[in-house]
Amino acid sequence: MKAPDAILIAGPTASGKSDLALELAERVPIEIVSVDSSQVYRGFDIGSAKPDPATRARVPHHLIDIRDPHQSYSAGEFVADALVAIKDIRDRGRMPVLVGGTMLYFNALVRGIAPLPTASPQTRAQIDARAARLGWPALHAELAAIDPEAAQRIHPNDPQRIQRALEVHAVSGRSISDWQRATQAPTAGLALARYALVPADRGLLHVRIAQRFERMMAAGFLAEVETLRCRPDLPRSAAALRAVGYRQLMAHLEGGGSLDEAVQRAVAASRQLAKRQLTWIKADPGWQRLEPFDRQTLAHWVDEIVFVCRAS
Repeated sequence: MKAPDAILIAGPTASGKSDLALELAERVPIEIVSVDSSQVYRGFDIGSAKPDPATRARVPHHLIDIRDPHQSYSAGEFVADALVAIKDIRDRGRMPVLVGGTMLYFNALVRGIAPLPTASPQTRAQIDARAARLGWPALHAELAAIDPEAAQRIHPNDPQRIQRALEVHAVSGRSISDWQRATQAPTAGLALARYALVPADRGLLHVRIAQRFERMMAAGFLAEVETLRCRPDLPRSAAALRAVGYRQLMAHLEGGGSLDEAVQRAVAASRQLAKRQLTWIKADPGWQRLEPFDRQTLAHWVDEIVFVCRAS
């Protein structure tokens, strides 16, 4: 059995992805590549569940702290950086393990990024005007009529992605899903072992999400957001500040409700994020599903992954 060129571990927030990767690190020589759109930013530590310095000293991690939060970081940049990291890790004789929950990044790596039509300010303005009149959920329903596949992936309250999908269809006459299906995968020449943590008990996942956020708050998450808020170089429009948890706590600090309300909104948003992550996984049959909350079952899969890593 030939060993893969890289192992991918995806799953919803709080499902135990990092713990699984660190368990693998105890048994085989791996290096971890973060697949997380918040961990790329310096200063986004507690709220992104960034591994602490001791963990990063024990197991090498990549694509962490590579941008200042006022800078942007795209899925295309992630793909380029991840491919370099995979090659470098392989050249050192170790196994790259890509771990995270930013499913857009995984999708771009596995399926590629479609060469979509360029933005049309006039079309976007028309879409925005309809959204102002009808609401984004109504435009999401329009998207479902012309591109059910994209509508399944995109949340009704995600105006940026709804707008882009409608814009692509309007200017090209083709759905964004059609464009994406015609895209060549940048990892087409690599053998990938892909595993996704998919809990059967969603109620338990919700409990873990709430507990995780409580631990973040106890670790000083609010102070972290306050530090970011005081940075003169970080505009409120920065993409980094739209991350779940950061957005809700920033709103509280700027007078948008009590701390308890902000925490409740952040936990609810985290649950919605988990649902979207699972929707991405469900739509892609290439992921091999693992049950993360059954220790015996997970141990079996860990043994299998270790065997795959050691295969030659």
